[in-house]
Amino acid sequence: MPGSPCLLWLLAVTFSLVPRAQPLAGDSEEEEQDETPLPAVPCDYDRCRHLQVPCQELQRAGPTTCLCPGLSSAAQPPDPPRLGEVRMEAEAGRAVVHWCAPFSPVHEYWLLLWEGAGAPQKGPPLNSTVRRTELKGLKPGGAYVVCVVAANAAGESSVPGAEGLDGAGGPAFGPCGRLTVLPRPLTLLHWAVGVGSALALLSCSALVWHFCLRERWGCPRRGRPSSAGL
Repeated sequence: MPGSPCLLWLLAVTFSLVPRAQPLAGDSEEEEQDETPLPAVPCDYDRCRHLQVPCQELQRAGPTTCLCPGLSSAAQPPDPPRLGEVRMEAEAGRAVVHWCAPFSPVHEYWLLLWEGAGAPQKGPPLNSTVRRTELKGLKPGGAYVVCVVAANAAGESSVPGAEGLDGAGGPAFGPCGRLTVLPRPLTLLHWAVGVGSALALLSCSALVWHFCLRERWGCPRRGRPSSAGL
């Protein structure tokens, strides 16, 4: 058919003039936003918070990726923790010790307590989430040195010990500190009452002894003036 090529050409020109459907601007913007990665934020991790979940667990549990602080190698012993607030309770004979975790992998903690120049007392092991514990059995008026030790599979952190602390209490932000337990108020009261009672008893004894001697031996009397010359 001679008219067939013309007819095909006319159909091709007609279809080329029909405008194609354009995608909606809103759909393209939403796709671009979905493809844009969200910026990473620091994880809700505080190395001084008691019962703090490890940062790696926070990364796995969170809906978005968060950043953890840098840590030293797990093949090395941890850095020393930082001793924080120590709240004394003299009447109960105990102290509440706080500390902050080092920037190192830690499996457990424990406390070392020195009283005088003897060997330290080692406390029970505490898991890596603990940042606070109690010291019990402290004597009123006693002086102690307490250190926090961190440990992992490679070893344990170093401590200066009782001899390594100067008179000011050791290096600032270190793992150790000095504790001085004040005397109990009741102890001071009992001491004052005891001293007062002893003084009163001594005074009463002296008075009784004086009157007993007076009754037994009598008191010397002045002689009457002579009547000579009357």
